[in-house]
Amino acid sequence: MQSSKSRRAFTLIELLVVIAIIAVLIALLLPAVQAAREAARRAQCVNNLKQLGLAMMNYESTNTSFAPGRKGCCFGTWVVFVLPFLEQGNMYASWNFTGSPQWDPSSPMFRYNGVANSTLTNTRISAFTCPSDTPNTQFNGIQCYNYAVNFGNTGNAQQTTLNGINFGGAPFTDMISSANGGATTAQSGVVTIGGLSDGTSNTMMASEVIIGQGVDLRGFVHWGDASGFESYLAPNSKDFDRIYSASYVKYPYMTNPPGAVSTTTAPNMVAARSRHSGGVNAAMCDGSVRFMKDSISLPIWQALSTTKGGEVISADAY
Repeated sequence: MQSSKSRRAFTLIELLVVIAIIAVLIALLLPAVQAAREAARRAQCVNNLKQLGLAMMNYESTNTSFAPGRKGCCFGTWVVFVLPFLEQGNMYASWNFTGSPQWDPSSPMFRYNGVANSTLTNTRISAFTCPSDTPNTQFNGIQCYNYAVNFGNTGNAQQTTLNGINFGGAPFTDMISSANGGATTAQSGVVTIGGLSDGTSNTMMASEVIIGQGVDLRGFVHWGDASGFESYLAPNSKDFDRIYSASYVKYPYMTNPPGAVSTTTAPNMVAARSRHSGGVNAAMCDGSVRFMKDSISLPIWQALSTTKGGEVISADAY
C-alpha cells in the first residue's frame, strides 16, 4: 500500500503577507507606469506643436505671411487657415468663407456655429488635441482644442497699453481691424516673417491652453477671443483668465483653471496652460518646440511673446 504525503495549505498570515508584498510592488510600479504614460503623452503634444509650427511656416512660404489669428469673432480662426498644410485639405474645402466679418443677422449660417461650417467645427482633429487633457465639445457639438496662437503681451484685443504694459507686437492678430475695436487696438491684418524683428527663435508662435469643462470657453478656438493666448499672464498662472460673460467661464468647476469675468483693467485674456507637470510646451516661429517652465520670469515670458519689443534675451533665461 502506497502512502500519500499530506500537502500543507497557506496559512492566513502567509496569504496576507503575500498580498501585502504584491500591494507594495504595485504601489511602487504605478507611479513609474503613470510617468511613462505622461512622458508619451507629452511627446505627442510636442509632436503636435511641431507639426503645427511647420504648417504655419509652410503657410507663410505660400502666402508670404503667417495665417490670420482670427476673422472677427466668428468667421474663422487660424485653425481653418492652416488646415491645407496639415493634410486636411478636404476639411478646409468644407469651410465657407462667405459672410460678414462681424455679426450680421443676415448671415448666421456662415459663423462657426452656422450650418455652412458645422462639418468642420463638429469634427475633432487630433493634431489640435493634447492627449494629457480631457476633450470637450461646446455649443452644438463644436470641438474645443489645446493649442492657441500668440496674441502678444496685453489682452486678446491687443490693447496698445494695459496696466503699464506696452504692446510689443505679435505674430497673430485679427485680420479685420474693426472687429478688434479699431483705434483701441495696436495691430490688425496679417504678419510677415520680416515683421519679426526680435527674431524667429525669440518669438513664440503657439502654446497650450487647458480645455474648459462644462460651458467654459477656454479652448474654444473656433471663437475669435479664445483663438489666442496672451503672455500678460504667466504660464499656468494662478491669476484668472478673463472672458466677458459669466455664462462662458466656470470656476471653480471640476478641474477648470482659474477664471472670471473680464473688466476694464482685466480684459479678455487666456494664459498658456497645460496638464504637464511644471510648465507648457511652446512652438517658436523658427519651427522649434520648447518647454517653458512655470518658474520662468514674467518679463522674459512676455518678451518671448513680442515680435518687435527689442528685448535682449539670454539663452539660459528659460
